[in-house]
Amino acid sequence: MFKPVSFKLSGPTRRVVLALALPMLAGSAFAQAWPGKTIKLIVPFPAGGPTDTASRIVGQKLALRLKQTVIVENKAGASGAIAAAQVAKAPADGYTLMMLATPTLLAPHLYKTTGYDSVKDFTSIATVYDLPIVVVVNPSLMPTVTDLQKLVTHAKAQPGRLNYTSSGVGSFGHLSMELLKQMGQFDMQHVPYRGGVPAITDTLGGQVPMMYADLVAALPHIQSGSLRAIAVGSPQRVGVIPDVKTIAEQGFKGFDAVSWGGLMAPAGTPRDVVERISTEVKAILAEKDTQDKLLNAGAIANYQTPSQMAARVQQDYAKWGKVIRDKGITSQ
Repeated sequence: MFKPVSFKLSGPTRRVVLALALPMLAGSAFAQAWPGKTIKLIVPFPAGGPTDTASRIVGQKLALRLKQTVIVENKAGASGAIAAAQVAKAPADGYTLMMLATPTLLAPHLYKTTGYDSVKDFTSIATVYDLPIVVVVNPSLMPTVTDLQKLVTHAKAQPGRLNYTSSGVGSFGHLSMELLKQMGQFDMQHVPYRGGVPAITDTLGGQVPMMYADLVAALPHIQSGSLRAIAVGSPQRVGVIPDVKTIAEQGFKGFDAVSWGGLMAPAGTPRDVVERISTEVKAILAEKDTQDKLLNAGAIANYQTPSQMAARVQQDYAKWGKVIRDKGITSQ
């Protein structure tokens, strides 16, 4: 039978051990005390869009689960770079969060200075939604273009003369179409607009024959027949337009272009706090009414863990950064 052995530490040694232990004890105490005050959720875009809507849906339910106030604050500008730069410099205490969206993730590739590093300056918490994008044509201007292969044939017959639009230079629709052109070896001219609404309006009006659009903006016009959807960029078909094939299904194997959003915090935010928020978000996104509300905003609920989101951040930053560099795309 073993007898317990006691050790008597000298004064200097005891102080060293305590010094090493105190940060761990303090971190544990902090995590247990969190959240002790109002949490700020920054949305890097104006009110009313899918990122804002998703933030308010999740923020409201997160407040109920945490029994703490969650304030949603909009700080728009420069594809979200203005807000992201502020969040990156905020205290890493779990009280400042941001709903990252793909344009903000990619902004450092498009702007000369943003004040943050998308990969290094944030801690991933959880993905929240996917935002499908769709290739649409004006059926009056392009009556024979009913699928992607017909579009490619049409474009190759008049290289460089066919126009398409998106919500702006460096928008996800712009980048996705450039990747598609590169893979399919065909050419079209980009006619950028300042926002999705004017781009959709001119596609409906016939000023441009086609658009790579956010599904949320295009869906009412697809349903009315004013626009024809010929392909979606996601790896799987989208439930609200189940008959529209993916780009991958139409001869572009491996094509994957999905805009998305997820919760982030400043780098160094305590791991226990990150895990707590992530667990709550997972439960929120599993609720049917949350999924329905997001779908009404044009988004699809999609939870991923902190490590999965961090990997997605790195992969998308590298993938779309290459497209931006290869095509010489810049927002300045």
